[in-house]
Amino acid sequence: MKNWWDDKVIYQIYPKSFMDSNGDGIGDIPGIISKMDYMKELGVDIVWISPIYESPFIDQGYDISDYRKIAECFGTMEEFELLLEEAKKRDMYIIMDLVINHCSDQHEWFKKALKDPDGRYGKYFYFEKGVNGQPPSNYRSYFGGNMWEEVPGRENLYYLHSFAKQQPDLNWYNQEVLDELYDMVNWWLDKGVAGFRIDAIINIKKNLLFENYEADGPDNLCGVEKIVAGALASKKGPSIGDMLQDLRNNTFKKHDAFTLGEVFNMKEDELKEFIGEDGHFSSIFDFSLHLLTNCEQGWYYAKDVSVKEMKAALIKSQESTKDIGFMTNVVENHDQPRSVDIFIPEWIDKNDGSKLLATSIFLLKGIPCIYQGQELGMTNMDFKRVEDFNDISTLDQYNKGLSLGMTETEAFDMCKKYSRDNARTVMQWDDSAYGGFTTGTPWFWSNQNYKAINAKAQENDPNSVLNYYRKLFALRRNKKYNNIFVYGEFKPIYEDIDDIFAYKRVFCEEEITVISNWGKEAFDIECDKEIILSNKDISSSKNNTNILKIYPGQVVVLH
Repeated sequence: MKNWWDDKVIYQIYPKSFMDSNGDGIGDIPGIISKMDYMKELGVDIVWISPIYESPFIDQGYDISDYRKIAECFGTMEEFELLLEEAKKRDMYIIMDLVINHCSDQHEWFKKALKDPDGRYGKYFYFEKGVNGQPPSNYRSYFGGNMWEEVPGRENLYYLHSFAKQQPDLNWYNQEVLDELYDMVNWWLDKGVAGFRIDAIINIKKNLLFENYEADGPDNLCGVEKIVAGALASKKGPSIGDMLQDLRNNTFKKHDAFTLGEVFNMKEDELKEFIGEDGHFSSIFDFSLHLLTNCEQGWYYAKDVSVKEMKAALIKSQESTKDIGFMTNVVENHDQPRSVDIFIPEWIDKNDGSKLLATSIFLLKGIPCIYQGQELGMTNMDFKRVEDFNDISTLDQYNKGLSLGMTETEAFDMCKKYSRDNARTVMQWDDSAYGGFTTGTPWFWSNQNYKAINAKAQENDPNSVLNYYRKLFALRRNKKYNNIFVYGEFKPIYEDIDDIFAYKRVFCEEEITVISNWGKEAFDIECDKEIILSNKDISSSKNNTNILKIYPGQVVVLH
């Protein structure tokens, strides 16, 4: 079955850092509206906006205090409705972030729950008594520290939070909570939102016995990942599949909404349940590359990724979706450092590398999703001090590194490389102060390289990363090739050559071949096919013979 979103391209906006229209240093909705034509020309169809709801911003808006209000720093509901109209004029769609595993401790529900934990609103959350003067169980939150926080003024009573203590988890086993959430979701869809990116949704399933697990760190706590896996395996209560299908049937399905799930801890044989024809979501992120750098124990254990590992992960992921559905191909988001500093080998020029990575990933089967600035080849920030970091997760990882024996310099360098603050520096529009993001003082850092890397400079450079992205998505949209790129079968080739990632996309009798060279030596192949895209000048790649020379850092697309 074909869906309206199958051939679309997604662009993620981190609104605080995208474009400031009024000089207060914070990106806003009018700023987004002013860049709609830029995104349209890039080849974007769906704009995903990270949270713009009312929030105290303890976790940059992922702590929501009112699901039906726009945060004042971003604008008004009238401006948001204008954004929906402007998107519609351009045949574009707006999707929002849906954060419903937890809310803010400033939400009216939680304020009422604290006043009466045994009352109606207390049942909207998880309150438990401590054991022998200790929290109910030994769970470590995603941001460090115990997942149980003692209720102020109530001795030996705790509430559960998977993330920061200001983000209490919502009780998905309470029908009243579900009714509230479903009504809110439908309210946004009725307003004209085309769908949602759904945050941390697997965390909604809990093992309500809240049993202890074996500790996996010096703090005598157990990582939240094990807690989630244990809950998913629990036979008590509804399954995660039942819970997600109930959400879908009561909201998304009624509106033919596009939904993009942030899903971890899923078993391989469950993929069809998540993105199949009647799946819980339209798509889920393909985090196969991110998982190569991720380690449950933290960044201290993270390692550099080889091309061989990248190839194996992507091939496995592509083969897993055969005849099932679409995953969303992603290498950057608001929770990850910049991809050129993580995945591109040091011997490859970063501009070539940005194009190499984009072509290799976004011509795979799946829905392309790019993050603001990725299309410019924006890089990690050269942070100078620990105090420069804003992200609470980064500060937790810094302290964790120190506790494991790192020096202050080693722990700081680790955070410079992996911090998600790298993605949250302000967007680089031109070479004026702060990259043209604001006429005031930005809320966060502007990368020092904005004079060299910015959209205005790249507009007029035919060889820029920006113009290459435009060509890439125009090629994918071209009617001649669209069915191949969207619905074509994936077939890996040259699997035995470690530094070459190559594959064919085959649809009916037509095929397209993508070959990328991540190594240090040129790679020769016999070829009589048409070169329809390359990130390097191809005049020296092919002579009068049928030998095609693919240089280090080069990718070619052949028809």
